[in-house]
Amino acid sequence: MRVGVLTGGGDCPGLNAVIRAVVRKGVQEYGYEFVGYREGWRGPLENLTMDLTRETVRGILPRGGTILKSSRTNPFKLERGVERIEENLSKDGVDALIAIGGEDTLGVATKLADLGVNVVGVPKTIDNDLSGTDFTFGFDTAVSIAVEAIDRLHTTAESHQRVLVVEVMGRHAGWIALHAGIAGGAAAVLIPEHPFDIDEVCGWVQSRFADGFAPIIVVSEGAVPAVGGGMTLQSLETDAFGHVRLGGIGDRLAEEIEERTGKESRVVVLGHVQRGGTPTVYDRWLATRFGLHAIQAVADGEFGVMVAQHGTQIVRVPLLEGTRELKLVSREEYEEARVFFG
Repeated sequence: MRVGVLTGGGDCPGLNAVIRAVVRKGVQEYGYEFVGYREGWRGPLENLTMDLTRETVRGILPRGGTILKSSRTNPFKLERGVERIEENLSKDGVDALIAIGGEDTLGVATKLADLGVNVVGVPKTIDNDLSGTDFTFGFDTAVSIAVEAIDRLHTTAESHQRVLVVEVMGRHAGWIALHAGIAGGAAAVLIPEHPFDIDEVCGWVQSRFADGFAPIIVVSEGAVPAVGGGMTLQSLETDAFGHVRLGGIGDRLAEEIEERTGKESRVVVLGHVQRGGTPTVYDRWLATRFGLHAIQAVADGEFGVMVAQHGTQIVRVPLLEGTRELKLVSREEYEEARVFFG
């Protein structure tokens, strides 16, 4: 059997661990051959390939990013996109395709599966917002990086008695902000699911100063005020999947806090550093297990599924289940954290 592999969407720590596990098990146990499609869905669209063998995946486990490269290409927005993918898969003799990605990449995989393409999905997103799995690899690395930054920022905030606003990734889901904020001892965590009251935020800032500490506010890029506007945008331009580019809520928040409290405020935008670099031990472990179970699904002839973590088990769920809706922070989970605010 000949199996194609691609990685789509934003890069993510752990992608190479998945590729390695897929190829190692596929070659050793089943004698499969592998074709790596480069640059996400652009690979099978334009037949951009590379060989995947035991030799090419050796040593990639601890490396961040993806040796297959990535893109946000949407074949359903391109002329004859689906037909070109099917033609190239046939031309390359590919019997099955493993697509590693988040909501958009797996959304394309779901549509292709409905059209008869043999697809197995592997969930990938640092945002941890795919509904079909408890956790996605890359999330633990992103949170760890954010917490390290917050730990370092506490000392400079206290030295200068400033407010520091830390903006982290999270378009629609606030999992990174919530986990990093609580683990980092933030004075408040602001997330997209629950609009914030700026007066309440300023109250938390004043309370933290009154206790002799300098406050750190952690905010998701998609967070919105309860009154006075929606998401803060860098640009109105959209990508191939219709997403606008977010950014600027940290600056907006810092300005408001300084104006209302008189306390000097600064913003730190962590940006792409959250998903760069080497993956944590947990992400290497989870990504490896996902890869092993993905190639097992191929061997079992079970397609149109996504591998997922449920508790301590790796299971298979329909692709649609993983992409139908986003997994968001519930009111109950957010309320648990509020006891630490202020």
